[in-house]
Amino acid sequence: MKGNVYTLCFAAALGTVCALLLTAAGGFTAPYRQANALAEETVNVLKVLNVPFDMKAPAKELLKVREENVREDSSTGQTVYIYAKPGAAAPEAVAMRFSGPGLWGPIKGLLALESDRRTIRGITFYEQEETPGLGGEIAGEEFTGRFAGKAIIGADGKPGFEVAMPGSPQAVNRVDGITGATMTCDKVEAMLNTAIETFVKEK
Repeated sequence: MKGNVYTLCFAAALGTVCALLLTAAGGFTAPYRQANALAEETVNVLKVLNVPFDMKAPAKELLKVREENVREDSSTGQTVYIYAKPGAAAPEAVAMRFSGPGLWGPIKGLLALESDRRTIRGITFYEQEETPGLGGEIAGEEFTGRFAGKAIIGADGKPGFEVAMPGSPQAVNRVDGITGATMTCDKVEAMLNTAIETFVKEK
C-alpha cells in the first residue's frame, strides 16, 4: 500500500514538472514560431504577387520589402494584398487567400491577379496534406505555372474557373488538372470559385 502511494505521488510530481517545463518551453519559443510563420507568409505573398525579392534575405529584410510594396485591404470583408511599387500611380497586382477541405486535410493558398483584376498572375499553395506524387503535386511549379495568364471570367462573361481533366477543350478560364488526383483538383476548383465569386461581388 505504501509503495503504491509513493508511486502515485512520484508520477504526479513528475507529470507536474514535465507540464511546467513544456509550458515554459512553449512560452520561450512562441515569439520565434510567430516570427517564422510571419516570414513564411511574407515569402508566399511576395512570391505570388511577383514582387522582386531575395529568397536568401533574412526575415527582417523580407518584411521591409513587404511593407514598402504591399498593403492589406479588408474593407470589403475579404482580405486582399495589393502590390504597388513605391511612387506608382496604380496598383500592379492584387492577391486573395483561398482555403477549403482537401482530400486528407485543409488546403490553403493565395491567388494573384494582374491590375485588370481578371487575369491570373500567379497562384501558390502554402498548406496542403494531399497524397505525395498525386494530389500533393498541386504545390509544384508544373501545376501552379498553368494558371499564369488565365482569366477568372469565362467567355460567357461569368466569373468562375475550371480545373479540368487533362485533354479537355482549352478555355480562357480553365487549366488541366493532375492525372490521378481528380478529387483534389475538384476541391481546389471549388475553393477557388468561392474566393473568386466573393472577390468579384465585393470589388
